[in-house]
Amino acid sequence: MIAQAPHDLLAMLQAQVQPWHDAVANPAAAQEAVLHRYLQIYAGTHYGRQHGAEHIGSIADFRRAFPVMTYADYKPLIDRVMAGDVGLLLTEPPVGWAITRGTTGDSKFIPMTPTDLQMRVSAGRAMLNYVLATRRFDLFQGVNLNLNFPSVVGTVKVGDREVAYGYSSGIYAKYVSERTPIRSVPSQQEIDALGGGKTIRDWEARFELAYQKCKDLNVTLVGGVAPTALKFARYLKKAHGVYPKDLWKTQIMTLGSVPGINTRLEPSLTALYGRVAIREIYGTTEGMFGQQMDEHRAWVPNYDLFFFEVQTRAGVKMLHEMRAGEMGSLVVSTPILARYRIGDLILAVRPPYFRCIGRDRWHTPLRYLWDEFMTFNLGRL
Repeated sequence: MIAQAPHDLLAMLQAQVQPWHDAVANPAAAQEAVLHRYLQIYAGTHYGRQHGAEHIGSIADFRRAFPVMTYADYKPLIDRVMAGDVGLLLTEPPVGWAITRGTTGDSKFIPMTPTDLQMRVSAGRAMLNYVLATRRFDLFQGVNLNLNFPSVVGTVKVGDREVAYGYSSGIYAKYVSERTPIRSVPSQQEIDALGGGKTIRDWEARFELAYQKCKDLNVTLVGGVAPTALKFARYLKKAHGVYPKDLWKTQIMTLGSVPGINTRLEPSLTALYGRVAIREIYGTTEGMFGQQMDEHRAWVPNYDLFFFEVQTRAGVKMLHEMRAGEMGSLVVSTPILARYRIGDLILAVRPPYFRCIGRDRWHTPLRYLWDEFMTFNLGRL
């Protein structure tokens, strides 16, 4: 793609981010359109028909018909899908399963469909928007340093079929890299070939692979899980006596997985990688829900792809209806999961900017406020 004429490349990039921009400009209309699209999908499943998806005409009807569900609520249904009852939740056969790393409890298994995978390409929007804003098309002359988890760890039996499962960050990397104009190194297949282990030795093998593959290349982008990027930099110093900033002039890091990437972690990231633009990604095993749009240090929802509600002290409301400073527990609808309470606590900064400040627990706001005080950020975008 980097061989394209500048005008053609610019048009391609704009086409990929324009639906996001249009939805952010009119989130109410975008969310209505997403809901009606999802209701058509839900009407094709046993669960959706059980809740009358084909007869729902409004957001209020949707809330009355479909209950808010946690993973624990959905797990018996997901277990039945895994046992072969695919039509219970899906209108397409699963092509894979995403698993969590188990950092908040037992690993969760989430089925992925072709429709779902296509939506995960939105993970590239932060990088594409950066290029459009800065006109740094030379980013595409380099490579993306791929530090993600394996996209294939093993297989599970779905009815009479064996279907691969892996970590969502690796799955994102695999499918996003195939649809964006920059090559990921090492390839996700090379990472997968090292296996799915989680020991220090396993991670050092992945880090060594990344170093050997990229040490003589022009790394312009680093994408993945923020703590892993920090661990990789420290591994380089221990094993090879260099930091990433000694090897590469990276332009941008697109990172996710933890709160505080642009505040609490920013000093360490820039000390290790140099003067880079940092763009936060808000993605989970269940979907890619938003990404940082500009220099403002908060993410902007993918209103054109998912349906967002939030449970606040004032009751359930749409995410885009939240007031600045308001917090609530995110409830997202995806092509697979209707009204799924994901367990994340969301803070509305100001339209259209939000932060995930951590898991939905009583002490999370206190921890967020402490981190804001210690970083002298104090709520600033």
